[in-house]
Amino acid sequence: MNEYGQKSATLKGALNVRGRAATSNGSGRFEQYGYERHDDGWDMAEDETPLRTEVFEENARHIITKNTSPDVPFDRSINAYRGCEHGCIYCFARPTHTYMGLSAGLDFESKLFAKPNAAELLEKEIAREGYEPKPIAMGTNTDPYQPIEREREITRSILEVLNKYNHPCTILTKSRLIVRDLDILAPMAKKGLVKAGLSVTTLDRKLSRTMEPRASMPQRRLDAIRLLSDAGVPTIAMFAPVIPALNDHEMEQVIAAVAHAGAKDVGYILMRLPLELTSLFEEWLKANFPNRKDRVMNRLKAMRGGKTNDPRFKHRMTGKGAEADLMRVRFAALCRKHKLNKREDTFKLVTETFQRPILKGSQYSLLDALK
Repeated sequence: MNEYGQKSATLKGALNVRGRAATSNGSGRFEQYGYERHDDGWDMAEDETPLRTEVFEENARHIITKNTSPDVPFDRSINAYRGCEHGCIYCFARPTHTYMGLSAGLDFESKLFAKPNAAELLEKEIAREGYEPKPIAMGTNTDPYQPIEREREITRSILEVLNKYNHPCTILTKSRLIVRDLDILAPMAKKGLVKAGLSVTTLDRKLSRTMEPRASMPQRRLDAIRLLSDAGVPTIAMFAPVIPALNDHEMEQVIAAVAHAGAKDVGYILMRLPLELTSLFEEWLKANFPNRKDRVMNRLKAMRGGKTNDPRFKHRMTGKGAEADLMRVRFAALCRKHKLNKREDTFKLVTETFQRPILKGSQYSLLDALK
């Protein structure tokens, strides 16, 4: 047990907890003792009681995270929350929860951390002397518009700062809640400061509810793409992740749907299963798609060099081998058919209009007063 709650040893009936995707809550890789669920024939029935979401406030010391990955078109990002209530079973960010002494399983989607001082920290960090403005990505690890954003409005406060100082950003989400902030996003788009992305994993409502239980349903994501596009916000759609033998057959239908909704650019990512995520995903398959489990995992391994995950740069997003090559060909043909990804400046945003904040009590404010 730690300061954030109970471990799996005391969580009864973790299998098929209503409203959640993970089917276990095993100990993280950094814990001194490991726990695993064992069926001894007693008290192992399904738990029909919804697992309550708990939110802890984190007094963050900095908010902009840098990266040097050649696989992504940005070098900095912001995550307003740790953990994600959407609970997507395939989420590659799940293992990050173990750094908090929590599980990548049910803890990740039920024990969340909010950063209420995010906007304040952002203003301070972009005010620093020598700061070079480049697009900040939001939604790279956990969703900026997960359900608790409706009340917390931390993502909205970040957007207000970015808009105020003409700082560019990109947003990736699975939630229709993004359209709440059109009053900020539309003016930012007119100034060339924002691009929005919606991830549409499937058009099958039942599959969506099973593998991403608290994310917006597919049609609501398509609605969000339409509303954003109609408001002049450049919108990208992601068919991600692609899961062999589960949703890969939907590539044609999903890309046609997002193009019809107004997306001008589209991408896809092959499912990644780092660290604890492999066992979590296999448990989920066994509980929900037992007849497909071996087929899904074998086809994934065939595209990952015989493993469930390939962390190498330039390989981890699309895989390798004959089936991965065929997927790339299919995707390219669909982009041509629907006239997508035509612009060479897909990720080009304006940085020239950035205005450095002048904070009270800073050297900048004193110099400004002497002018």
